[in-house]
Amino acid sequence: MAEIKNHRIPVYAVLVTILFKLLFLLTHYIQEDAFITWRVAQNLLDYGVIGFNGAEKISASTTHLYVFVSYFFNLIFGKENFIEPLLIFNSILFTIGSLFLSNLLLKNIWHKALFIFLIGILPPAIKISILGMEYGILFFLEMMLLFYGFNKGKKWALIILPPLILFTRIDTIIFLGVVFIVDILWNKKIRWSYIFGGIFGVGAVLAFNWFYFGEVINNTIAAKKLAYDKSFTLEQNLKYFIQNFGNFWGMLKLPGNFNPLTVILLIFEWLCFTYLIRQKQKRNFFLWIIFIFGWVKQLVFLSQKSLFDWYYWVPQILLFVPVLLFVLEQKEKRNLWLFLLLLFYIIPMLAFQTVHSIATGNGEWNYRRTIGLFLNSYEKDKDQWIFLEPAGYVPYFSGLKTIDEVGLVDEKVQDEIKKDKKNFWINTVKKRRPKYLLSYNDLFTSENAEFIKLHYKLVKEFRVKDHLKSSNKILEKIYILKPSGSDYNLYERID
Repeated sequence: MAEIKNHRIPVYAVLVTILFKLLFLLTHYIQEDAFITWRVAQNLLDYGVIGFNGAEKISASTTHLYVFVSYFFNLIFGKENFIEPLLIFNSILFTIGSLFLSNLLLKNIWHKALFIFLIGILPPAIKISILGMEYGILFFLEMMLLFYGFNKGKKWALIILPPLILFTRIDTIIFLGVVFIVDILWNKKIRWSYIFGGIFGVGAVLAFNWFYFGEVINNTIAAKKLAYDKSFTLEQNLKYFIQNFGNFWGMLKLPGNFNPLTVILLIFEWLCFTYLIRQKQKRNFFLWIIFIFGWVKQLVFLSQKSLFDWYYWVPQILLFVPVLLFVLEQKEKRNLWLFLLLLFYIIPMLAFQTVHSIATGNGEWNYRRTIGLFLNSYEKDKDQWIFLEPAGYVPYFSGLKTIDEVGLVDEKVQDEIKKDKKNFWINTVKKRRPKYLLSYNDLFTSENAEFIKLHYKLVKEFRVKDHLKSSNKILEKIYILKPSGSDYNLYERID
């Protein structure tokens, strides 16, 4: 009986970790892009179409599976009440995924419990759980594939899970490919069920895109590649790498171009990984998978100049796994190692993420959301259009039809970029005549000021500094310490 109870300890760790992380829901820190996915889900609910603006089909979200999950949560809980249940669901799935990972890498139940909790409170794990993105589902599915498909040898997992993973994000082909290569090199055999699952998954996603949207690759990928396309010299590439180095491999963003903590962490991760794989254990198979994947994923996205930090959350966590294993399995002075890890890394990271979540939640939920709420009450005709960037909070809470400057939610913008990238913005305004413009800039002093003054009036200025106050003095100090958001000007068409 005692042994059975002991086996439940990692499960208890899952529950404790989930409850602990739910405190971060109070910060209202939700990623902008989550609201794009949720609006697509609600568009499916209202119009029966996967789109963003009424009956027009468009793959405005990078994730098909999460759109359907969000659709069902909207259906069950209603548009006003689905967000918190969905964020809790994401947190549960991620933490169960960490349970699968602990079972692959550890034997001692107390080590598993500590592993689950410490992984769960790392900054990227907190963001995966409560920012509303699809990575909670993705981490769960990927770890489930490793546990049931490659540890337990379940054929159903090898066939069913790859399509689900690919429908969550198409770029997971990197993860599936790394697993395939390591498996062949390690086991010297081909798992035909896995090959079938992978081929079926790729075929199903591409077929769905083609027959439903009339495209092979998601619109979001095409739009970002077009909008953010840059030709850099070798010197510019090196400068770009140095500027963004800490964002890719570190777990925190510090001001400045170089983060020495990132270098120390990188070296320590490599040392721990090297130490562990020299032990010749069965789990090395999974260590090779997660470590190679972590590096390949980050290098691929770095090479494509992908700045969005959510691309790096899962790799950041997996690359840190060897550090935790190394510390937890020390036979001598384990408590000292654990104390030092907590004191110099885990607790500072948790403190940083807490401050970051509170400040950014204020800038997003208490500030940017108010712009959408203002427009919702100001403009009752929801068939009117707004032209802005980005297409998250403001379109979601305003309910207005939306043109975004990247073309994620409106493909016609991409046509204008292809024709004349330099002048696509003003050309779009002239051609589409949106009723509202929301801009970071003062358009009355821009190069297009003459046209804007003739056809638009300034309705309201939204300023970050107006949202840095709180009755709670600690919160106010955090808001002032790390102000989050951008200043906006809202213009309305007058003719």
